[in-house]
Amino acid sequence: MVDVHSNSIFAEGIHPTAIVSSSAEIGDGTTIGPYSIVGPNVKLGKGNKISSHVVLDGYTTLGDENVVYPFASVGTAPQDLKFKGEKSLLLIGNKNLIREYVTLQPGTEGGGMKTIIGDKNLFMANCHVGHDGIVGNGNVFANSCALAGHVTVGDRVTVGGLTGIHQFVKIGDFSIMGAGSMVAKDIPPFCIAHGDRAHLIGINKLGLERGGMSDSEITKIQSLFKKLFYSKNPFAERLESVSKEFEGFAPAQKMIDFIKTSERGVTFPR
Repeated sequence: MVDVHSNSIFAEGIHPTAIVSSSAEIGDGTTIGPYSIVGPNVKLGKGNKISSHVVLDGYTTLGDENVVYPFASVGTAPQDLKFKGEKSLLLIGNKNLIREYVTLQPGTEGGGMKTIIGDKNLFMANCHVGHDGIVGNGNVFANSCALAGHVTVGDRVTVGGLTGIHQFVKIGDFSIMGAGSMVAKDIPPFCIAHGDRAHLIGINKLGLERGGMSDSEITKIQSLFKKLFYSKNPFAERLESVSKEFEGFAPAQKMIDFIKTSERGVTFPR
């Protein structure tokens, strides 16, 4: 842990122009660039690289080996008019890349008091994660994506540039949203969605291949998708039918459970 009172601050990697609260916790090997600001309740793990002109504030915790680029705002007050300064949290895992002008904001009293971000996510320039969000691992958010409050994102998701996601929406694992999508309902796992308002256009085959799924597993997911979304009988009957047909196939169960527990409703093909 770096002693912010020590005469060896600069040798430890904290630039002399940075403003670092004496009560902030700075892990070994973490560097803080020129003119960055670290608030009193911030906790930084080991090996983080905080570039110049970054603001880290609030009750924010970063794990290890995150890289935060210039002009990012991490942990400042959420954009919620009901927020009254309560002690809410922003918890960020390890090895995330947080590019220029990204804004990541803590939770609120109305949403569980914390925003949680996992490991190895890439937030390209100008992205926003609103209050009380939950973001999993290994996701890619292209430039200028905006996640409203209370959004939940799974693992290995790709969000195209200029995409907006409505509050309380849930995004399933291995899904992908095309650039410029406006997402107002939940996106099931493994699916591709695009448009305003977004609609499903198929299965994220490339993402599943990269995730290690076999050809036979992907073929079964494609069959599940067609039977769920393109059959003519009522959707409740389709859901019951595929639950029986694909019983014991874990990816199918993931999609079926996601749909059954959706509160906003699920996105459909046109």
